[in-house]
Amino acid sequence: MGIVDFLNKNARNIALGATFLVPLGLLHLFVLAEICIGLTDILFLAEMARTRQTGWAKQPWFIVTMLWWAWTLVCATPIPALGLITAGWVESFFQVLVIIRFIIFIVALQSWVLTTPRSRHILWMLIAFSILWIGLESWQQLLTGANIFGNRRFGDGALTGPFWKPRAGDLYGHLLFTALLPPLLAIFAKKYLHWRLAGAALLILGVVTSVLIGQRMGTAFTLLGLVSAAVFIPNLRKLAVGAVIMAGIILALTPIISPPTYGKLVGETSRQVNHYSQSPYGELETRAVVMGLQSPIHGWGYNGFRAFCPQDRFNVGLPAVNIPPTQLGLGACNLHPHNFYLQALSDAGFPGLILFILMNIFWLREMFKGIWGSNDAIRIGLFIGVLTFAWPIASTDEFPTLYLPGWLFLILGLGFAHTYMSVSVVSPELKNV
Repeated sequence: MGIVDFLNKNARNIALGATFLVPLGLLHLFVLAEICIGLTDILFLAEMARTRQTGWAKQPWFIVTMLWWAWTLVCATPIPALGLITAGWVESFFQVLVIIRFIIFIVALQSWVLTTPRSRHILWMLIAFSILWIGLESWQQLLTGANIFGNRRFGDGALTGPFWKPRAGDLYGHLLFTALLPPLLAIFAKKYLHWRLAGAALLILGVVTSVLIGQRMGTAFTLLGLVSAAVFIPNLRKLAVGAVIMAGIILALTPIISPPTYGKLVGETSRQVNHYSQSPYGELETRAVVMGLQSPIHGWGYNGFRAFCPQDRFNVGLPAVNIPPTQLGLGACNLHPHNFYLQALSDAGFPGLILFILMNIFWLREMFKGIWGSNDAIRIGLFIGVLTFAWPIASTDEFPTLYLPGWLFLILGLGFAHTYMSVSVVSPELKNV
């Protein structure tokens, strides 16, 4: 058997194996995740070319996502004669060009890689084990002073889980209910009281762990996920209230049981809220808005915020809403604006922001199909995970990168695959992929 015949017969299994390695790569070895995503993309495109399948490219969510990518690519093209001032070919244009690998990865998972219940269940289990790993290592660090690798709390007081810097909180908050809802609902399906008490303890433990990790956005994402789960699953509403109360009690006790957590979640948050516009996050947001207003059509290209933010022209503030001029000394500039939507504005102007909003709406719409009233724990959990990423009032990582958004692309692919197999919403051509 030649290599071509071998690939034709085993391409999907190879891509599936590569996909199963992506969670490990996203946790501890980004280069592994990049290789596996790239391999999956190549095999998928080769298979689609061989079989001449095109239905996957006609889906509304895919079209809108490609429009956002195309406009961002145009805005990243350094052509000063057309007014396109960017960070350059390497730092801007080519960085956007390769973003397409994530888009192809999503649609490959949806329509080709994860077409069997077993493959989808295994990937969900790998994601769930990733969150369990973060939770266990956070508790180990809290109780013993160090994680399995010998890393201690970060300097700002946050627990780092299995990492050396504070990555645990946000990731845990994003994916907690993706991992937690299936076992939680399975436990509550039992009739005996001790099982229900175990389910209550599991939910409370999950929420309290997020509080003790001590990262504000991670805790906020957990709260958003808890509220969303209660909206979808009425039987969880009383338990959700109990979990919030218990989390509040633990937070009130943190000056005794974990003073660094109290300093981070309560002390620092209080100081920043009282003077938000002059806090580092407020300064970043003001600067990003000013940059967007000064180039409303095409922004400053990808990485434009990083390259041009320090320029004096952006020191003006927002006098219309009584926000004073920003100051570099207060943290007005960084690698990115720390908000996906403000980054979309500074990268590609208001058209880019509108397309980014539409892209998230279409993603959520695709994830939402068929889950209302279904009690499908995995699909509801995946929807909640995507919702926490799409939530606009948040401090975020840069988009799109593997660091945190890599998990978003993974759960989008898994969620879309569930939608594809659960609801008859695709064309007959796509069903043959």
